[in-house]
Amino acid sequence: MALSIAKAEKQDAEQIAALANAAYRGESSKQGWTTEADLLAGRRTETEEILRLIATDDSMFLLCKDGAELVGSVHLQKQADLVCLGMLAVRPSLQGRGVGKQLLLAAELAALETWGVGKSVMTVIACRNELIAFYQRRGYRRTGVSKAFPVNPELWTPKVADLRLEILEKVLSAN
Repeated sequence: MALSIAKAEKQDAEQIAALANAAYRGESSKQGWTTEADLLAGRRTETEEILRLIATDDSMFLLCKDGAELVGSVHLQKQADLVCLGMLAVRPSLQGRGVGKQLLLAAELAALETWGVGKSVMTVIACRNELIAFYQRRGYRRTGVSKAFPVNPELWTPKVADLRLEILEKVLSAN
């Protein structure tokens, strides 16, 4: 794969939403190892949310493409002196091939170069031990802080009780 990373534009919103939904929820997500299909029913996002995030100040999506084909995306949101990373999505059939690692590294570098932030923060469903371990291998640490999983019945409903999000963080450096 010859991967390229670029900043998303408004016209990419529908593709980003489709990729995030395929990677996180439903039957297609079960092809990969990052699925939430056993935890949540419904969609992860919709095109309108992606459009809103693209248009928001100090917010961007990065796209990872193999040629012209979208294979991954991630959202970056600057908050004070840190960046919040979210919606990291890789096409399920390509998970485990290094796309997520490259996209995560590109997101951290973009946050440093664009905003000069010193820390990256993300939330992960607390029971997703294999996903937390993936981020720990990339330098993220568990903060011990968690919060209730958000309620959004228009898009999703939990399949299990008491879902929580755990906050992970990483100090970023230009080295």
